[in-house]
Amino acid sequence: MDASTSGTSSVQYHNIAEQPIATIVTSPVSTFQRQVRHCFGNATPGEFPLSANPSIVLHVLTGCNLDPQDLATLEATCSSFRQPANFAPDNELSLAELAALDMCRKRAIFKPMTQEQRQDLKQRCGGSWKLVLRFLLAGEACSRREKSHAVAGPGHSVAVSSKGVAYSFGSNSSGQLGNGTTEEEWRPHPIRSLEGIRVIQAAVGAGRTMLISDTGKVYAFGKDSFGEAEYGVQGNKVVTTPQLVESLKDIFVVQAAIGNFFTAVLSREGRVYTFSWGNETKLGHQTEQADLEPRALLGALENIPVVQIAAGYCYLLALACQPSGMSVYSVGCGLGGKLGHGTRTDEKVPRLIEQFQTLNIQPAVVAAGAWHAAVVGKDGRVCTWGWGRYGCLGHGNEDCESAPKVVEALSNVKAVYVATGDYTTFVVSDDGNVYSFGCGESSSLGHNTAAAEAQGNRHSNVLLPEVVTSLKQLNERVVQISLTNSIYWNAHTFALTESGKLYAFGAGDKGQLGVELSANQTERAIPERVDIDLS
Repeated sequence: MDASTSGTSSVQYHNIAEQPIATIVTSPVSTFQRQVRHCFGNATPGEFPLSANPSIVLHVLTGCNLDPQDLATLEATCSSFRQPANFAPDNELSLAELAALDMCRKRAIFKPMTQEQRQDLKQRCGGSWKLVLRFLLAGEACSRREKSHAVAGPGHSVAVSSKGVAYSFGSNSSGQLGNGTTEEEWRPHPIRSLEGIRVIQAAVGAGRTMLISDTGKVYAFGKDSFGEAEYGVQGNKVVTTPQLVESLKDIFVVQAAIGNFFTAVLSREGRVYTFSWGNETKLGHQTEQADLEPRALLGALENIPVVQIAAGYCYLLALACQPSGMSVYSVGCGLGGKLGHGTRTDEKVPRLIEQFQTLNIQPAVVAAGAWHAAVVGKDGRVCTWGWGRYGCLGHGNEDCESAPKVVEALSNVKAVYVATGDYTTFVVSDDGNVYSFGCGESSSLGHNTAAAEAQGNRHSNVLLPEVVTSLKQLNERVVQISLTNSIYWNAHTFALTESGKLYAFGAGDKGQLGVELSANQTERAIPERVDIDLS
C-alpha cells in the first residue's frame, strides 16, 4: 500500500530532510553539561535511531491506534519506517507492518486464526498487514460486529446486546423466536437455549432467524425453507429452538444475510457463500431450492475479500476490500435497476458497480432494501439507486435510478450509516441526527407527530430527506437504524442509541415492536423505549 492509494492521511508531516538528530540540535547547552545517551551497539553518542529499540516505537504506533492509511503514510515519508526493522516475529517486516500486525492481533476474529490461516488472509488482502488491518476494521465498522444491534424483521425482531445475549419477540408461527414454542410474544426474552454462547450477529427473514456466535458457528430456527409463503415454497418443517447449521460447520462465519429464496454468509476470510437460491444460476452456481450446501460465489469475488454483505429481494450486494480501495459488487435480479449497473438486467455472477469510481466515492457502508439500495461513502456522501417508488431514493421524485446517484438534499450532511427497507431509507449523520424518506405507511418513518395526525397525513410519503424530530427529541445519539425489509409485512423501525437504549416505532400488530399496544392499536407513531438494555 503506497501513498497514492492510501487516501488522505489524518496525520500531517513536515517536509524535513532526513538527518541524524545530532545534526539538527547543533548548539550546545551552556547552562549544564548535556548527558550522553548511549544506545544499543556502537551508535554515535547523542543519537537515538528508531532501530535502536523498535519495541518503543511499536508501542507508540499501536497505542495511538493509527489506521492503515497513517501507517502507509509513515512508510511513504520516512525510510526508517519502511526498511526492515529486524524485530520479531518477522525480521523482514517494517515498523509500520509490525504495528499493523500487532493491531490485527487485537481483533477478536484474528486471534483464533492459525499462522497458516493468517498468512492466507494476508495474501488474499494483497500481501500487506496494513491491508489486513483495513479489512478487519472495515468489517467491524459497517456491520456492528461485536457490538450491540437490533434487526427489525418481517413480523418478528431480534436484538443482540454487547455481551452477546440475543433477545427475540414478535410473530412466532414458525418457531422463529427460538423459545421452543410457536406462540406470539411481544415481550423481549433472551433465547435461553443459547445461554453461554456469545452471539455477535443476527439475520432475520420471513419466519426464519439465524444467529452467529463469536466462534463462527451459525444457529438457525424457524422455517426450514426460504421464500415468502405466498410462493408456496417447499419445506414445512418447523424448528422452534436454535439448531447448529451442520453444512456451515467448516466455515468460520462472521455475517449472514437472508434474502428472498436464498441466504448468504460471509466467512472471516472474506469469502461469500450462498445456498437455497433455487433459481438456475443467478448467484453464480447451480443449485436447487432444497439445496442446503453452501456454495462459494464464482467470478470476481473468488479472490477479493468482502467485508460486508447485504441482501434484498432476490439480489445480493457485497462491499469488497481491494488494495486500490473499497468497491461494491452486485448479483441477482436487476428489476428496477437495483443492481446499479445502469441496466435492469439480471447478473448471474457478481459484477463491479463502476459508478462509484466515476463519482470518486469510496464506499464505507452498503444497504440493500427490497427494491432499492444505498451506500455511504467515506467522505459522508450518500448514494441511492433502484426503484424510486414513494420517494425512497431521496431525490424528490419517484423515478427509478439504475446507477448510484448522490442524494443532493444531504449535501450538507456527513453520513456515517444508512439503512434501507421496503421503499424506505434512513440515514444517520456524524452529529447524531437521523433522516428518513420514502413510504410513510405503518408510521415507520418516524415523522408522525400530533400535528400530522390532526391534519390526517400521518401516513404521507416523504420524497426528500427530513430530520426525524421524534428521535432528535430523545437527546440520545443514534448509532444504528434497522428497518423491515419485506414486501409482504407491515414495516417497523428500530433506533439504537450509543448508550444501548433501543427505541421502536411503526407496525406492532404481531408484537414485533417489543412494546405493549392497546387493544385497538396496531402501530406506534412515536418512538417508544423497548425494555431491554443492550449496553
